[in-house]
Amino acid sequence: MTLKFLGQKQGMTQFFDKNGDRIIGTVILVRPNFVTQIKTKEIDGYKAIQVGSNLSDKPQAKWTKKPQKGHFEKAKVEPCRYLNESRIDNIEEYQLGQQLDLTLIKDTGFVDVVAFSIGKGYQGVMKKYGFAGGPAAHGSGFHRHAGSTGMRSTPGRCFPGGPRASRMGGERKTIQNLKILEIDLDKNLVVLKGAVPGSRGALVTISAAKKKINA
Repeated sequence: MTLKFLGQKQGMTQFFDKNGDRIIGTVILVRPNFVTQIKTKEIDGYKAIQVGSNLSDKPQAKWTKKPQKGHFEKAKVEPCRYLNESRIDNIEEYQLGQQLDLTLIKDTGFVDVVAFSIGKGYQGVMKKYGFAGGPAAHGSGFHRHAGSTGMRSTPGRCFPGGPRASRMGGERKTIQNLKILEIDLDKNLVVLKGAVPGSRGALVTISAAKKKINA
């Protein structure tokens, strides 16, 4: 397992390669991440590193409860709004209160990103699943409905899990093997090739790619 740290989606941009082809990229701001807890097999039953970060420069102490304040004081870091845990074996390479930045992925070439997709509310089967719909004529009473999903013969019922009108978006998505186009260590920015789930300003989790190495 690789260490995961927290970032914030800033938006999208475009590049042009030497052939003049346009490349779409997503800009992610990675504010300072701090090691807030080191879990050991002897005490916690497994090895893991807990990382904390904020999405803004606004102090979080005002909204932090007393038990949480004690947790951060033990690590000697300012209270963090977001926490994330990574199960790794090489916990001895990290120290409590250590600051993490983009140098962790500078030489990896490819990363995996986890984020929540944009929620679109309750949607019908045409928007959510691409159903063709019925005739558009005035006389038709069937325009955007799902239509028949079962029959009276065996088994005589509709199986669960089929396409139905329901809530769309707002799901945890993992995008693997995104190529790193550019890294600015001074501004804490990384540009990834392609799209990343979530709206502008959304929380994203970045880690070195599991299935692909720098090539």
